[in-house]
Amino acid sequence: MVDDWSIVDDFLEPLALMAAFFLIILGIMWGIYASYEANRRKSWRKLTGVDDWDFDITKFLKVLTFLGFIVGIFSILTGAAGLILDMPPSIAYSTTTANEVNYFTSIFLIFFGILTLMKPLNDLPIASIIGFAVSTLITVAVLAGIMYLGINISTTIAVILIVLFLIIFGIVAVTIKFYTAGLMFLSKIISWPPIAIVLVIFCFIQGFVLLVLGTSIV
Repeated sequence: MVDDWSIVDDFLEPLALMAAFFLIILGIMWGIYASYEANRRKSWRKLTGVDDWDFDITKFLKVLTFLGFIVGIFSILTGAAGLILDMPPSIAYSTTTANEVNYFTSIFLIFFGILTLMKPLNDLPIASIIGFAVSTLITVAVLAGIMYLGINISTTIAVILIVLFLIIFGIVAVTIKFYTAGLMFLSKIISWPPIAIVLVIFCFIQGFVLLVLGTSIV
């Protein structure tokens, strides 16, 4: 019988050892974010100056959103794998410094992985999208139940379904917006080019020393 936990370990172990690599990937991703923000803002010297909805959702933004989700998810998994399995962030680190987790690197990957994941949500109406999807599913489920029971869809029932859809849509959208607002705002601040450039430089340096020198600057 195959041990389910061994399957999880087999997936997480390679990720844990790639922590240094994913730091560099994070640096590249935030470098792209910084370039994008500098290009679309009226002035990169100002933290504000562009409305989140005052631009077109271009093909580039769609690709950037997809990459942000992928890099964010794998960065979180990589950081978590190091903590869970107590594994070093690179082979060089295990032979030069210690064959154990580097807590700073793992926590950094998890935290900035979340922000990388959240960054595209500043530019897309994700709360509205999820709210629409959830409310549609629930309304369709209720409608299917009514039809299954053989109840005729009268004008009153139709109005009730519309009201139900709007109520659920509002509740879900507002709830998502409330719980993600802080992280979205923080990711927006970090993507401001001057701050993002500092983050990029740090990711490159930390990734290099872990991967090549086998040590950590923190």
